[in-house]
Amino acid sequence: MSMELIKPGVNIDFVGKMKYAIVFSAILILIGIGSIIYHGGFNLGIDFAGGSIIQVKFSKNVSADQIRSALKSTKLENSTIQQFGVNEFLIRTHESFSDQKMLAANVEQPLSTAFSNDFEIRRVEVVGSKVSADFSRKAIIAVIFSWLAILIYVTWRFEFRYAAGGILALVHDTLIVTGAVSVMNIEFTINILAVLVFVIGFSINDTIVTLDRIREIVKRNTKQKLGDIINLAINETLSRTILTSLTVFFTVLALYIFGGAVIRDFAFALLIGTVVGTYSTIYIACTSVLLFENLQFSKMKRKN
Repeated sequence: MSMELIKPGVNIDFVGKMKYAIVFSAILILIGIGSIIYHGGFNLGIDFAGGSIIQVKFSKNVSADQIRSALKSTKLENSTIQQFGVNEFLIRTHESFSDQKMLAANVEQPLSTAFSNDFEIRRVEVVGSKVSADFSRKAIIAVIFSWLAILIYVTWRFEFRYAAGGILALVHDTLIVTGAVSVMNIEFTINILAVLVFVIGFSINDTIVTLDRIREIVKRNTKQKLGDIINLAINETLSRTILTSLTVFFTVLALYIFGGAVIRDFAFALLIGTVVGTYSTIYIACTSVLLFENLQFSKMKRKN
């Protein structure tokens, strides 16, 4: 027996609300773009901007403010300090060091003065500017190639109008998630890139289920208007869409609440991506199919 959140026979007019959804999405995207311009770009993490990471474990209770105070007279005074676990901290800085030994020495000396030797440096990483620039380029290429691969697959599996609607939804999701990251001034790290890849996969998986239902109904009833078919398909798959999304949402919400400061930004971006991915399946991908159909009909009408 299948579990259904929405009772069969429900007929919500999603297509009728399409104009409001487009305006709402446009506002969110513009806010995100405005935030990126206001901040002068993203708050790039060490993976993309270069810098260093030091992981330190203390044997007694120490606060991030105490560590920051100890590093005040060094090149690390403007570092980002995050606690995770018990008395364990990550120190992130955009300052460049020639090697890991020099970085470790710059941390060890002031901390030894402030806390005696009651600590252990567990990890030291240095990312150079050339490496970070190459990483940024590859990250952009990875996202674009994922869009193209999905476009090719959905075009082959369905039709171009379905593929175009799916890609439009993915671009929409990517813009809104990155916009939310900028608005909250979250550091853009490899974890946020992983969120974008997750959102692309999650969104297209949900979208394909609904697009496949549209195609099935079109084959069964060619005389029915496409707008009515899209509404019917969305309503028939709505229970599955909501249940899948809620499962992911509450799992990620638990990460956000209980996961600690280190993964909180990652979990926040995932929460936004899950909500936006579900919304775009209904209001962007499916209704885009109708827009492409109307566009083709208008072109044929002008030719005749």
